[in-house]
Amino acid sequence: MRVVAISRPGGPEVLAVEDHPRPVPGPGEVLIRVAAAGVNRPDCMQRQGIYPPPAGAPEWPGLEVAGHVDTVGQGVERPAVGETVCALVPGGGYAEYCVAPAALCLPVPSGVSMTEAAAIPETWFTVWTNLVDAGRLREGDTVLVHGGASGIGTAAIGIGTALGARVFVTAGSKEKVRFCQDLGAWGGACYRTEDWPAVLKAATGGKGVDIVLCMVGAPYLRDNLRSLGAGGRLVLIAALGGPKTELDIRRVMMSRLWITGSTLRPRSNEEKAEIAVAVRERLWPLLESGELRPVVQRSFPLEQAEAAHAMMEANLTRGKLVLEIR
Repeated sequence: MRVVAISRPGGPEVLAVEDHPRPVPGPGEVLIRVAAAGVNRPDCMQRQGIYPPPAGAPEWPGLEVAGHVDTVGQGVERPAVGETVCALVPGGGYAEYCVAPAALCLPVPSGVSMTEAAAIPETWFTVWTNLVDAGRLREGDTVLVHGGASGIGTAAIGIGTALGARVFVTAGSKEKVRFCQDLGAWGGACYRTEDWPAVLKAATGGKGVDIVLCMVGAPYLRDNLRSLGAGGRLVLIAALGGPKTELDIRRVMMSRLWITGSTLRPRSNEEKAEIAVAVRERLWPLLESGELRPVVQRSFPLEQAEAAHAMMEANLTRGKLVLEIR
């Protein structure tokens, strides 16, 4: 089978299509004939050599796929051979075939394309476990999402809005802010040209928000805490701007703030399976009705993974990028 391998740590140019043996599913696993694979920031970090795959995972990137079940391992009753699924995988999605835990496979609903389905698992699982579980999202909450035009950001806008929240975003241009508002965000600010904490405070009448979902990290910590109202929750999902800074704990104590965070990939399959059950129960009906939809900006052939990574790292994305196996 063809895979997109990483020849050495470096820029997008180190990605190259290679031939590798087709994998065999083990107990509790299925082999998926991949139709499409989502592209995510962790894939770029793996390519750079700063986010290695977990033990036992393939060396090539890819955290989410959609396709047809080709073979099932011992003990697997569902999904069955031939069924269309999308799946969260620990790696190896940039390939014609990919092994996935059966418990992390979800059916592709009618009317949803393989390209759209491949854009769901990594981002929707991440948003659910951080915004709903860790952030304790409730109907009527106000939420600040940084990177609103990203794959995670667009998923958070859609999911948050569908669950009754008001979502405020930051983005890198006025055009991206308008794009987010077209998706349902009730407000936004360009972090390059505007004082986003001041814009947010004005938009909330000085109250602040209930939840901040942040992928920037250290540089935004002070302003994130200032942007939270009493009892607010700061949820950290990445540290793209750096991991270390100082914290004045008086703000946390005086406003009874919560600071938490998580990463998805290192979690056990059992933990991820619990997320899969919740996503299917709560979000799949909204997907099937058309109320929720993954936002896919562009798809690329598998052999153009380099171009997809270059586009993501240039911050030109408005939604998800997907590789298609043709």
